[in-house]
Amino acid sequence: MTLSESPDALSAVKWGLIPSWAKDASIGSQLINARGETIAEKPAFRAAFKRRRCVVYASGFYEWRKDDPTGKVKTPLYIRLKSAEAFAMAGLWEVWKSPEGALRRTCTIVTTEPNELLSSVHNRMPVILPAEARAIWLDAEAPLDAVGSLVRSYPAADMRFHEVSRRVNTPRNEDATLVEPVVGAA
Repeated sequence: MTLSESPDALSAVKWGLIPSWAKDASIGSQLINARGETIAEKPAFRAAFKRRRCVVYASGFYEWRKDDPTGKVKTPLYIRLKSAEAFAMAGLWEVWKSPEGALRRTCTIVTTEPNELLSSVHNRMPVILPAEARAIWLDAEAPLDAVGSLVRSYPAADMRFHEVSRRVNTPRNEDATLVEPVVGAA
């Protein structure tokens, strides 16, 4: 995953935010997403929201649709923009210093209520920033109310999803076929 501190700077970070005050790195696995509605108040996110916002670029993301009432049968879906262009998700970043003194850069993706398309799939979605909103999100001097107003659902009409192979459920599988539509899927 890459982190953009400014519109022209990219760097590698680990997904799963570790707040600077954390005693150990294990909290990062619990902080892969940050609810946009509470990032200004939650201790794990409020400092990063004020000063360390980033964008996380992607061509799409996965979500799992529950296909039975128990939630045991789930179908993986690949969600992308209708245009198939890459997009920027709102993120927050931190630098954490381990007890041994090593520095680790981490990030989280900001989420919000789903749009009409995704509400049938999941109760959250990443905040996707339109091109004109990215500079405001990244501006450390921007008024926080203006930044907070960017936390909203992306238009459903501009998004699509399709079923993908269940191979996506295994982390060791990592190839381009994981985003291809399943043949014969509705």
